[in-house]
Amino acid sequence: MPRSMTAYARITEEHSWGSISCELKSVNHRFLEIGFRMPESLREAETTLRDMARKKLGRGKIDCSMHIAFNHSDNSSELDLDAARGHIKTVESIAAELKQAAPISAVDIMKLPGVLKDSAVNAKQLSKSGIQAFDLALDQMLEGRAREGEKLADMIEQRLSGIETQVTLVRQNLPEILQQQRSRLHEKLSELKDQLDEQRLEQEMVIIANRADVDEELDRLEAHVIEIRRVLNESASIGRRLDFLMQELNREANTLGSKSISTISTQASVELKVLIEQMREQIQNIE
Repeated sequence: MPRSMTAYARITEEHSWGSISCELKSVNHRFLEIGFRMPESLREAETTLRDMARKKLGRGKIDCSMHIAFNHSDNSSELDLDAARGHIKTVESIAAELKQAAPISAVDIMKLPGVLKDSAVNAKQLSKSGIQAFDLALDQMLEGRAREGEKLADMIEQRLSGIETQVTLVRQNLPEILQQQRSRLHEKLSELKDQLDEQRLEQEMVIIANRADVDEELDRLEAHVIEIRRVLNESASIGRRLDFLMQELNREANTLGSKSISTISTQASVELKVLIEQMREQIQNIE
């Protein structure tokens, strides 16, 4: 079944030292692009997190936000003065460049990355917790993508049924359409019948009838519908394949319209293009 590229997930894991949360937002994109916003204490896990995402995702623009909230009730926090001095120096440099005062308090400094640390939690423990939270959020997002993908598949199936209806309509009326065209040609050429060679006239009418025959286009439309249904049942990333099939469907619909010699086939061509465009819009969100 197809998976949508649009989804959202949020996980919060509670620990004895505090909590860690992971929020994932996903939208459609031609390729897989992942952006992380996380505390410096989790940065060393970023490569692992990217590898985890690549194994489970094919396409989409993913925004990941991770936050850590320490429980300092046991007075286990440590102050990194070197980190604090570094932040203060940076703020003062910016203020000097702007020729403005630097209104920053000690409380503000404590909130900056790396200034206040929890001595009860080591980096390895934080990294492991971060990876676990990301994995749970990733699975939650995949479930959301799958649910949305089922809805997209249902909408596409409705349009495919509509295409089959139009193909059947044209195919059922095709013999009558060709016969009407033949009759009209006979009427137009009846006055010139004595001046024209009967065999040559018949040959020309066969050529015109062949040009108006859209059996091949109808066959290809049906074949593309079958292929789309087959692709929809695959578990891999199918968005690009479906987009290509939309182009093929549109090509046959255009040919059907260019060969049209009746209002039935003309209207069918227009309706096919509407159905194909509706599918194409939905397919833009499929991974």
